[in-house]
Amino acid sequence: MDKNGRKAILVTGGAKGIGHSITLCLAKAGYDVAINYHNRPEEAKKTLEEVRSYGVDGCIIHADVADLDDLSKMYDEAYDYFGELYGVINNAGVGVEKYFLDTTPDEFDWMVSIDFKGTYFSTQNAARRMIEHGTKGIIINVTSNQAVGNWPRSTVYGPTKAAVSKFTENAAMELALHGIRVNNIAPGYTDAGWEPGDHRFEAAPKLPLKRFATMDEIGECVVFMVSDAASYMTGATLTLDGGALLPVVACNDFVK
Repeated sequence: MDKNGRKAILVTGGAKGIGHSITLCLAKAGYDVAINYHNRPEEAKKTLEEVRSYGVDGCIIHADVADLDDLSKMYDEAYDYFGELYGVINNAGVGVEKYFLDTTPDEFDWMVSIDFKGTYFSTQNAARRMIEHGTKGIIINVTSNQAVGNWPRSTVYGPTKAAVSKFTENAAMELALHGIRVNNIAPGYTDAGWEPGDHRFEAAPKLPLKRFATMDEIGECVVFMVSDAASYMTGATLTLDGGALLPVVACNDFVK
């Protein structure tokens, strides 16, 4: 328990997009939340106000998850504020849609440093501190169904998410000894507030469920994964993609 007698959870990239919805869903469920942001301070402040409107506490922490010094300071600030963290949601991530032949080394390094290196060492920071405090906590890494499926212009993003997925399994095996659970949540297409007419909406009718996920649906699944109802789940991946990975999708003649 943290200083307020509640469970506190850190969400990286928690001020916008899916991270914002995860943050608010956790707050609604009664968790205190540390909100990490990198370059959107006003959105972070607004998110903090929303969190506190649910009668729980929160704080905002500026950090670049690709910077190892920043990562360490982020955890220092979270523990200074709450005293203890029960959970961490490694949500911060980036993606550039680029064909393989056009991808630059800088784009490669940028995605790998945030999506994989940042997740890896954030998990390490979290686990070390949980062990130090005797916390039997939960770490959730946000991956993607692209860790398994193949889409054009994703030769960096997809393999990076696959690396996170595999790393999560290995980390879960080692950290189970300390009572720390590590899992993946793998969204597919998620309506992150795209403008009407965005080309990505063309994919929705091709999915078995004929629609995209809402950001709140991702957030609510995270709430389940951090709860006692999921206490026997570790090294697992919860995929939310409307059935996009099902073999029938590759055989469009069967999809009416």
